[in-house]
Amino acid sequence: MKKILLAVALLITIAVIAQKTGGTPDAAKTAFNKAYPAATKVKWEKEDGNYEVSFTLNGKEASAIYDGKGVLMESEQEMKASELPGVILAYMKEHYKGVTVKGAAKITKANGSVNYEAAIKGKDALFDANGKFLKEVKD
Repeated sequence: MKKILLAVALLITIAVIAQKTGGTPDAAKTAFNKAYPAATKVKWEKEDGNYEVSFTLNGKEASAIYDGKGVLMESEQEMKASELPGVILAYMKEHYKGVTVKGAAKITKANGSVNYEAAIKGKDALFDANGKFLKEVKD
């Protein structure tokens, strides 16, 4: 009886882990491991039909989104708000007076284009690589 209960518990544990990772395809995991061999605290989850992996790299939080074939869709690297390009900091100071930027990130799309994100009051202000304001989105 104990063996049956142990087997059932093991199957449930495996099912829960698979559900949390969304059954992450090996192709996505392999591509990630090749691109980020030094990553730690790796956590996968399914997002809008793709697979998002959150991880720590060189002491900073990061994430990447892969499709089921292991193709990188975009990556995001945490950065200090003070590391945002000067034009973005100036925009934030002028258009968000008295608001503290709580976090920032550099987002690199699959095509190589870069966006920046400034986190404020439950929202993110998004900018292109040149610091032009694009839009505000809910965090």
